[in-house]
Amino acid sequence: MEKDIIIDLKNIDVSYGENKILDNISLYIRDKEFITLLGPSGCGKTTTLRVIAGFTQPDKGDVIFNGKKINKLPPYKRQVNTIFQKYALFPHLNVFENIAFGLRLKKKSDAEIKERVAEMLELVNLKGFSKRNIDSLSGGQQQRVAIARALANDPKVLLLDEPLAALDLKLRKDMQVELKNIQQKLGITFIFVTHDQEEALSMSDTVVVMDNGVIQQIGTPQDIYNEPKNAFVADFIGESNILDGVMKEDFRATFAGHTFQCLDKGFGTGEAVDVVIRPEDIVVTTPDKGMISGTVTSVTFKGVHYEIIVDIRGFKWMIQSIHEQNVGDKIGLVIEPDSIHIMKKSIYSGKFGDYSSFSDEIDHLSDIEEEE
Repeated sequence: MEKDIIIDLKNIDVSYGENKILDNISLYIRDKEFITLLGPSGCGKTTTLRVIAGFTQPDKGDVIFNGKKINKLPPYKRQVNTIFQKYALFPHLNVFENIAFGLRLKKKSDAEIKERVAEMLELVNLKGFSKRNIDSLSGGQQQRVAIARALANDPKVLLLDEPLAALDLKLRKDMQVELKNIQQKLGITFIFVTHDQEEALSMSDTVVVMDNGVIQQIGTPQDIYNEPKNAFVADFIGESNILDGVMKEDFRATFAGHTFQCLDKGFGTGEAVDVVIRPEDIVVTTPDKGMISGTVTSVTFKGVHYEIIVDIRGFKWMIQSIHEQNVGDKIGLVIEPDSIHIMKKSIYSGKFGDYSSFSDEIDHLSDIEEEE
C-alpha cells in the first residue's frame, strides 16, 4: 500500500434486505486529502461514510485504516469524527462545554481543555463566544461549533455528511471557503458528502461520483468536468448536450448530421458513441457560417449569460451565450475540436442530454404538487 493512503475500502457490499446500497465499492483515500463523495439521493454516499465511521458494518469487504483492518472496531475507537447535517449540539450546554465534551470524556485536565477549546474557537472564528448558549447562535455559528467540537479530539479524518445543506446560499458559499481553509491549515483528511455539484467542484482535491451504489468516476474536479466517463457523470456535473454519434475514424466523429474534427481516438471505425458538448463551449453565429443550424425555442436570462434552447433536427440543445437571441431566430453553431468529448456507450446512454425533457420534468413536478 502507498505510504500516504490513510483509508482503503476494498470490495465493500452493503444491503438492506433485498436493496443493495453499496455494490463492490473499492476506494482509497490519501492522508491530508479533501475528497468528496458526490451523487443524487440514494446513491450510497452517506452509507460509504457510515462504513468508514463504523456506524454501518459491510456485508462483504474490508475497511483498512493506516494499513490495519478495522471492520470490527467500534466507532468511538476509530480515529475519525463525524459532522452530520443536523449538528447534534447539546442545547443545555454553552459553546465552551459543547466543544469540551469529548475532551472531558477523555479525562483531559482543565488546563488542557481550556487551551484546546480556545484554539478551536480561534480556528473557526468564534473567539469570544465560549459562554454563549447554543440556541442564541445562527445556523452558520452552530455549524462552526460542531466543527470545533469534532476537531477538538484531534481526529486523523473528519467525515462531513451534507453539513452545509441547511444553510442559505451566501452562508453556504462562505462556509465552503472556511472549511477548505480549515482543512489546509490543519492538514488532516476531510471526507465530504454532498449532492451539490458546484460544492464538490469548488472544494475538493478529488471527487468520487456515485450512482446506484456504484462508483462511476474518480478524479480531480477538472477531470470530472472536462472528461466525464459516461452520460450520467456528464449530465450530473453541470449542463451537457449528450448526443448519439459515430466515430468515422480517429479524430473524426459524425453527429447532428455533420462530421466534426475532434481530439479523441482509439474507438472502433463506425463505433456508436456518446458525444458530450458543454453549453458554454458552443459559439453562436449566423446560419450560413455555422457547422450546423437550428431554431431558437426558448431563451432565459441568467445574469452572466443567456440560456438558449435550440432545436436542431428534432434534438433540443442548450447553449450559454452572452449574446441575446429571440425565440424563432435561426442561428448557426460553431463547435471547435477541443469542445467535443467522445464517450463509450453505457447503461446511461439515451437517458440524458436532450433539453426537451427539461421543461417536461418541471411540468410533471407541478402536477404532483397540485395532486398533493
